[in-house]
Amino acid sequence: MKSRYYDLNTYFRNIFGCRVQKITVDAGLTCPNRDGTTSTGGCIYCNAQGSGTGAHAKGLSITQQLTEGKAALSKRYQAEKFIAYFQSFSNTYASCEKLKSFYDEALSVENIAGLSIGTRPDCINESVLELLENYAKKYLIWIEYGLQSAHYETLLLINRGHNYKCFENAVNATKERGIKICAHVILGLPGEGKIHMLETAKALAKLEIDGIKIHLLYVVKGTKMEDLYLSGGYRCLEQDEYAQLVCDFLELLPEDMVIQRLTGDPHRNELVAPLWSLEKSKTLFLIKTILEKRNSWQGKFH
Repeated sequence: MKSRYYDLNTYFRNIFGCRVQKITVDAGLTCPNRDGTTSTGGCIYCNAQGSGTGAHAKGLSITQQLTEGKAALSKRYQAEKFIAYFQSFSNTYASCEKLKSFYDEALSVENIAGLSIGTRPDCINESVLELLENYAKKYLIWIEYGLQSAHYETLLLINRGHNYKCFENAVNATKERGIKICAHVILGLPGEGKIHMLETAKALAKLEIDGIKIHLLYVVKGTKMEDLYLSGGYRCLEQDEYAQLVCDFLELLPEDMVIQRLTGDPHRNELVAPLWSLEKSKTLFLIKTILEKRNSWQGKFH
């Protein structure tokens, strides 16, 4: 049976004709929302790890991280090609010379077919985009812009440090360069209801971007979200509630937008709530089941 949404594995297989896996890379970079340029506190849901693996702090080079990742993923998934995913913090937040050394090192590793670069929309400039544009002539290059919500009040509340217009400007500056664009959004942000979240979906659907990652807001230790949650100021989404929202979201997106992620992957030792967020397989099964029961699919209402 044909999938009811355009998942990343299908996208990769359509391009390369084989199994492709992303390998998470920690380059030891930081974020303007932490180093004082924009703020020092970071987003209220982000801890000192910045969603990273901590590999750089352990002294592992980019080459070592990719080599270890390849060995594990080849064995687990029989993957033949790989994408180096620069995930931790903001991976365009450095000089072009430094970034080029990171990207060159990653692409020199055997069977690395491209890069996926996680960053913020306020951390790009013409020089960085020209660098990525040059790589895109030979490799598959994705840039992943963290948006989280299209709503100004929400971005202010979560101390995001930029607005929707900044994201829109980054997307427009990136288009027509051969670079694929992925947006990150979070469902269940403080102060947002279903209408807010679906307005974000509609806004992204209009931008003609290439992909999206949909995350659940989960509470991790050492964050302002933890304080808010423990004080009773925030209620986590329930598992079925989240799955229903994801389906609503998918229905509004273009059918050719690559769905890179449908939920997050919290570190078990950092997670405060909700505990069901550790049940990734069950959440994905719920989403597929709901789409089938609705006889629905990605793009149904786009």
